[in-house]
Amino acid sequence: NFGCPVKKVALKGAGAGVLKDIDLMVRLTDAVVKSTSLPVTVKTRLGWDDNTKNIEEVAERLQDVGINALAIHGRTRSQMYKGEADWTLIGEIKKNPRIRIPIFGNGDIHSISDGYEKYIQTGADGVMIGRAIFGNPWLFRNMRGGKPGAVYIPSIEEKLTTMVQHTYEYEKRLGDIKSFSIMKKHYKAYVHGFDDAKELRAKLMESAVCADDVKRIIDEYLNDLKAKAPTR
Repeated sequence: NFGCPVKKVALKGAGAGVLKDIDLMVRLTDAVVKSTSLPVTVKTRLGWDDNTKNIEEVAERLQDVGINALAIHGRTRSQMYKGEADWTLIGEIKKNPRIRIPIFGNGDIHSISDGYEKYIQTGADGVMIGRAIFGNPWLFRNMRGGKPGAVYIPSIEEKLTTMVQHTYEYEKRLGDIKSFSIMKKHYKAYVHGFDDAKELRAKLMESAVCADDVKRIIDEYLNDLKAKAPTR
């Protein structure tokens, strides 16, 4: 992963920080390829900043040391996640006659329409979904067909019960405290647009320390919704 832009990673020379030293990136990748019989893939960005968008050189050199696929985020490290992802260079790399490995694009894919548009625009072998999946695992279901079509929209109850299940799965793998800290970034997206969403988020952030707490809070919320629902 030569794409992570966060300071604690990139400013230590890791993640997207390696984009400042392409020779090092190639040496690191070459060492990994030679140390395993498994397929090696790389994810990176267009460059460190607007003055060093060297992804075309990177793609050729990484292919030459034996990677099996390359995923490219259409922003520089300096952009972090701001501005609009630029897929132009991703398309240029895919058109490069020297490139034989699959090229995947990443950045600003929020829906199947976004993904299909970029796929057609660039000829990429596929697209990667990043932050848009927070609180929206149904996006994978909606993209499964490959082309825009009917969009599945989950009910409030399904979204919240899925969130609870998601938390239990994290807890099972990582333990209470760590799982909850990771899940925080998902909760905001899961409850976005709900009635009393701000209050519900506050309860999840401030009162829950494990999956059982999350389930209790969500059960109370859903019971309150049912009680407020108009009767026929």
